[in-house]
Amino acid sequence: MPRLTWGDSGSRLYETGIDRGVLYVGTQPGVPWVGLSSVEESPSGGDNRSYYIDGLKYLQTSSPEEFTATINAFTYPDEFMVCDGTANVRPGLSLGQQRRKHFGMSYRTQIGNDLGENAGYKIHIIYNALATPTQKSYSTISDSPEPSTFSWTISTRPPAMDGFKRSAHVIIDSRTTAAATLKAIEDVLYGDETHPPKIPTLAELINLYDTPDFSLTVTANPDGTYTINGPDSAVQALTSTTYQIIWPTVVPVDEEVYSISS
Repeated sequence: MPRLTWGDSGSRLYETGIDRGVLYVGTQPGVPWVGLSSVEESPSGGDNRSYYIDGLKYLQTSSPEEFTATINAFTYPDEFMVCDGTANVRPGLSLGQQRRKHFGMSYRTQIGNDLGENAGYKIHIIYNALATPTQKSYSTISDSPEPSTFSWTISTRPPAMDGFKRSAHVIIDSRTTAAATLKAIEDVLYGDETHPPKIPTLAELINLYDTPDFSLTVTANPDGTYTINGPDSAVQALTSTTYQIIWPTVVPVDEEVYSISS
């Protein structure tokens, strides 16, 4: 085992920024949260509990932990109004102090290191959040106006998870998630050509992680060459210029010509 080293190139990591906010309300397709400025995660509970017999500590446990956070934004989607206790009575007419709906959301935080700001990112998913009424302040317009900001504290009701304690906060790390798996997760969260964006369950996420990558993509380039993307086991380098493709749809036409399809 090699000796420990400190400060290797690319090892000084940090997290910064937030983007790609998405709101999910009920069974409605997810909508982009443009104007999301920050999410301040502040879990509560989880305090250590100590138990003593005859003055000696014999047991130490932690209390249940609950995920809470504060959402800050310059604006919010119209779909969030029912989560903020606002009901549309007629077009242009709304009422406050109504029953608030639970919602889910996802957002992305960037990961940087000493080599740059694009070392990766983390996708955060929050389940069953309920917003708490917070103060809103409106000021007169001055010669240097500033945009109003909105803020909500949220508590969560964690869904049941087989084999794990209940959790309302899931984190997906792009640096350690297979590229095909990451794309499949983002297609669920952000939608694709055939499916609207939705918030996946933990069981669906685990299934995406456990599904092996059986896809092979063949792309014809303008210069007459081809780019083939697939599992490492399917594309093997024989020499610096010769490759062997092992795939069910690779069919020999003759001794020198093969037919290949995605």
